[in-house]
Amino acid sequence: MAVSRSVRRGLAALAVLVTVPALTTPAGAQEPTPPGGTGDAAYRDAGLPGRSGDVSASGRLAAAGENRPVGQQAGYPRQTDLREFPENPDDKAIKLGLTPYHDIAPQLNELQQRSDRVSAEVVGQSTQGRDLYLVTLTAPESPAEAARQARWRELIEDDPTAAAENERLAREYKAPVWINANIHGDEWEGTDGALDVIDRLATSDDPADAALLESTRIYLTVTNNPDGRVAGTRANAAGFDVNRDHLTSTQPESRAVRDVLIETQPLVMIDEHGYTGTTLIEPGTPPHGRDYEYDLYIKHAYENALGMERAIGKLGYDETARADIPFRDFEPGEWDDWPPIFTPMYSIYHGAVGHTVEVPLRVNREEYEQLPVEELQRRSRINRDVAAATITSAVEYAEEHRGELLADQIETFRRGWAGEPQRDIPDEYVPGFGEEDRYSVEFPRAYVIPAGDGQRSAPAAARLVDHLVAHDVRVSRAEHTFHLGGEKYRKGSYVVDMHQPKRGLANAMLSAGQDISGDVPRMYDISGWSLGLLWGATVDVATDEAPAVRTTPVAAAGPTGSLPPSPNADLALTLTDGADVQAATYLLDRGVEVTRDEDGTLVVPASARSEAATAADRFGVTFTRAGKDSSGTPVAAPVIAAAASADELAVLRGLGFDVRPVSTAVLNDGFDFDGVSALVVSTGLDHDALTADAKRRVRAFLDEGGGVVARGAGGAAFNEAAGLLPVTAVEGRGDANGVVSVTDGEGDVLDRAPGHSFVYAPLWFTGLGESVTAEQRYARDPLVSGHWRAGENAGGPAEAAGEASVVSGVTDGGTRAVLFGTEPMFRDHPKGLYAQVADAVFWAS
Repeated sequence: MAVSRSVRRGLAALAVLVTVPALTTPAGAQEPTPPGGTGDAAYRDAGLPGRSGDVSASGRLAAAGENRPVGQQAGYPRQTDLREFPENPDDKAIKLGLTPYHDIAPQLNELQQRSDRVSAEVVGQSTQGRDLYLVTLTAPESPAEAARQARWRELIEDDPTAAAENERLAREYKAPVWINANIHGDEWEGTDGALDVIDRLATSDDPADAALLESTRIYLTVTNNPDGRVAGTRANAAGFDVNRDHLTSTQPESRAVRDVLIETQPLVMIDEHGYTGTTLIEPGTPPHGRDYEYDLYIKHAYENALGMERAIGKLGYDETARADIPFRDFEPGEWDDWPPIFTPMYSIYHGAVGHTVEVPLRVNREEYEQLPVEELQRRSRINRDVAAATITSAVEYAEEHRGELLADQIETFRRGWAGEPQRDIPDEYVPGFGEEDRYSVEFPRAYVIPAGDGQRSAPAAARLVDHLVAHDVRVSRAEHTFHLGGEKYRKGSYVVDMHQPKRGLANAMLSAGQDISGDVPRMYDISGWSLGLLWGATVDVATDEAPAVRTTPVAAAGPTGSLPPSPNADLALTLTDGADVQAATYLLDRGVEVTRDEDGTLVVPASARSEAATAADRFGVTFTRAGKDSSGTPVAAPVIAAAASADELAVLRGLGFDVRPVSTAVLNDGFDFDGVSALVVSTGLDHDALTADAKRRVRAFLDEGGGVVARGAGGAAFNEAAGLLPVTAVEGRGDANGVVSVTDGEGDVLDRAPGHSFVYAPLWFTGLGESVTAEQRYARDPLVSGHWRAGENAGGPAEAAGEASVVSGVTDGGTRAVLFGTEPMFRDHPKGLYAQVADAVFWAS
């Protein structure tokens, strides 16, 4: 049963409005993105009450109380009186002669008054609450005309065969083009180039421009990272690189543009960046995303890149005489389009021809501080012109090739529905295409996410399902029990039938991935990322056969929380998922007297049943009946001092821990360990650089029973310098990364850990002293997917095989310590690993 996108996403938005629970955030704490699942789609996906990633762009706009609709909203223009922000003289764009954030809304408001071709809407807020703008350039449309365009857009995805046969659609469908700018805050000029294009097309008297806007809709998210723009930082205000977040969508900025992408379904997409010395225009080098319909992408991407290169050449600057086109000019692996974490690569899965454009001349970081203002502004003017020229050229390409682009987007979705194999691409399909460019996959027939007692974590399954739906992957629920591949699946199990329009995205998310270590010498960023293996849910692959069962389309996963029926029995909670941890910290924050059994199970007294019921409902966790003889150690809410990266801080806070960031400088300034129960160390803390007084306070903390949880090379160095566990840390290559198989070790701290983990710059531990226990080991053939080669002075998977990936131990002074050689919190992505982090924190505390 096919359900249209508007119906599915409308149901998800309705679920948000009806079921979003209140969440109390401790004073001074940043609102976290919870890694656990509940029965509430919005809470799981967005992590913030009232900020659901499942709300469409138009739905968000309608709910935005700061915006006052003006005129006809169903057609175009859809003009909004944007709220204007106070002038900020510290905005880093000002020094460059570029547009400060506080001037964007006034410019757009003024243009809306002057031109009926311009619509400005708000599609979300940044981490710090700044508005994220979507500007639409198009000729005026009546409500009926706009509704017809929407129906055609849905027909293209929902019934591409009918769309291909619709002659009126072929003639009158307006080609959507999406421009995203300033996703990296200190890469400013894309915003200004976009504003230049908006101003020109809004006010142009050229008949060609008027004709363009009759046949095209141009969507522009003029600054995707306003907090970073103002502060002059690459990351957003939470410390996340938004252009690494599209697969996981932990940040409000990435969720907003994800929804824009899904709702507008562009034929062409441009993401404006900087700075690479020479203008860089994708397509990328091998490895190419194996789940794409690459034949339909590369022919347009290459020709469009050549057109953008010609356009910047016409600017007449010496610095723009040519461009670097990685597909043409770079060696394999130098600038690949493998992972779906970047905006353009992610957009390809939604039917777009996506490009990263890097404007040439560096004006950020050292240059921003050291170059004369006149030189910075000269460079910025050139970069601004490059951004405007590439945007204009891409729009012209979409207009000129509208028919073929439209047919190829329809064909992408048709192949998905039909379950057809990817096409073989011959040599020189585009100039230079050869054997090194061939990456493909045989799609399975379906994925099944089981429901019921066999599922390791029902909250994890619900979280994964809601995430898939939010990304426009179609999921259904079985209406009765069925058998598949010799397995029996209960009623309510989830099915991802791979005969669907966005099968490539579904497979990129759910499959194990591929070991590409032997294919290219290096990779630009991560190479493995499987949600099927790392998000805590059981995901079974049906290679050849679809489930023979009636199913119902899913708009949001069903509730998963429950309590046993006995009202007078104590309750047991097993920490198998981040949601369980959230429930535990929720109860501890409310003063519930929780105890911990030897096996790590938490016991909640029957007197706290009401609080447990709230936790079960909010976090979707299952409490069971505790044994009659349950007795354990009282548990206090851990207080963590964390020298850690932004993503790790976000995970720890999301789990509900009280987190106090520290660093070498913070400790040297007199940080007080009073009340702290565990020190988490991964980065930013150099024990040797501590003052004598700081070292004394660290030692006093350890001697008084404070625990340590350390990760990576930074954590291993602290362990050695502080004289904690007697181990030798062995480093893999710094760029090695991916999904790895792991096995249980001999310890009992992580005895419920999953069988897969994630690594980036992996470590393993040898020479374990008598006081040290291996909690987890790399499997005999550890790398499942990713890129991990041995280096000149760094080991590869063969050297890591069978070695300890996580160790624990107690020092002679009584300090409990856990050392991770894996990356269990990387970019807030491997959500199925968060419970083992919590196990380590609780045990060490």
